[in-house]
Amino acid sequence: MRNVAAVKRALLVPVALVLVIAGCSSSSNHSSSPPVPATKRNILFILTDDLDLGEIAQMPNLQSMLVQQGVSFSNYFASVSLCCPSRATTLRGQYSHNTGVETNGGLNGGFETAHRLGIENSTIATWLHATGYRTALVGKYLNGYPNTVAETYVPPGWDLFASAATGNPYSQFNYTLNVNGKLVKYGSAPSDYGTDVYVQKTQDFITQSAAAHKPFFAYLAVYAPHQPATPAPRDASKFPGATAPRTPAYNAADVTGKPAFIQNLPLISARVQQRVDNLYRRRIQSLQAVDLGIAHLIDTLRTTGELTNTDIVFTSDNGFHLGQFRMPSGKQTAYDFDIHLPLIVRGAGIPAGKTSDQLVGNIDLAPTFATMAGVTPPSFVDGRSSATLSNQAARRPAGPRTSWSTGGRMTDPATAAARRSSPVISTRPRRPRFAGAGGRSTTSPSTTAYGRRVTSTPNTSPENASCTT
Repeated sequence: MRNVAAVKRALLVPVALVLVIAGCSSSSNHSSSPPVPATKRNILFILTDDLDLGEIAQMPNLQSMLVQQGVSFSNYFASVSLCCPSRATTLRGQYSHNTGVETNGGLNGGFETAHRLGIENSTIATWLHATGYRTALVGKYLNGYPNTVAETYVPPGWDLFASAATGNPYSQFNYTLNVNGKLVKYGSAPSDYGTDVYVQKTQDFITQSAAAHKPFFAYLAVYAPHQPATPAPRDASKFPGATAPRTPAYNAADVTGKPAFIQNLPLISARVQQRVDNLYRRRIQSLQAVDLGIAHLIDTLRTTGELTNTDIVFTSDNGFHLGQFRMPSGKQTAYDFDIHLPLIVRGAGIPAGKTSDQLVGNIDLAPTFATMAGVTPPSFVDGRSSATLSNQAARRPAGPRTSWSTGGRMTDPATAAARRSSPVISTRPRRPRFAGAGGRSTTSPSTTAYGRRVTSTPNTSPENASCTT
């Protein structure tokens, strides 16, 4: 567990990725525009779903091709440990209280809210597309998509959009993709396995972009290892006997000093522990297709001659717990295991096999991608890229961030106008939650969202060692 001060800095004042990520060095130039590369670099962004930090140890290709060939950030955190808020933050570089997407559905969350507020009109996709990049999102978009719109709806900015419109893509089979407005059905054959399909589509996009001599931004959003954590048939027998890590926090007997919702949990029974172990085994099995996909993607980059001109970024939307502090499985807490994620970057000029302890947040991804592409992100962005960090005095006033409301400097006019018409609007600032020393959470898992009390209690029922978010 990280100490309180470190995690506060990670969540409240996250610094940007260090300069090596953008492939540039610091400069005395205080212009508000980031440096434009002589040759625009490609970006391959791989986002997993609910990945626990420790599970990357079970991914040998990731270890040899990314970790050993790039920089791993040991202090990378998600500001909200939940799928849709995190993914909206990734697209916009804003905290959830500024995107307006604070949960996975309802009046203040999910795709429905993102679409209603119009935040899709300015994202990393539209920024890069406007400067000549070919852009692709393949896989999971925002939770709830395509509720409230047509199944063929394609969000702005994407040259290739391939995301599930119907079916249950979390199961990896029997789903229908919206591929640029055309619905394509996939069944239950091994060749229909979701991760493999998404990887192949991303490979094809890279190949086509290289042939067109166009820089690309490829966002591959796999569903693994999200529950039900279905492995590819070829991987279903791997890791026999694997069990969830028995860390000191696992099924802890002593929860003195923990929040009431933890203290009120019973010890996990042997039956539930078995279910947690089965889930852990399926999770690392499902990650094997992702790991194989990494090898295929790097091979495609090498074959097309684009490997040396491509920055590869790997992470997850949020973390996951498996038995810690008596919580069978899930996320949505402020504990380290739910917010502390892997962030691995490989690219030209990036040192190989290094670890950085720079504090980085998921709000920093979008502005860093923009910097990689030589694009100036909009002023509403909360995160900071490596280039803007060196000249932040020219872009932002001195002192800590103060925009803890729905309006103000961090919110663009269109989104602010949409929120003013929302019945759940409030400008009351809220106190963030932190993971403290020893895994101690400083507040309960309930938050205030736009003037309403919203309960986001983690999935802690010992009889339900699964989650559907």
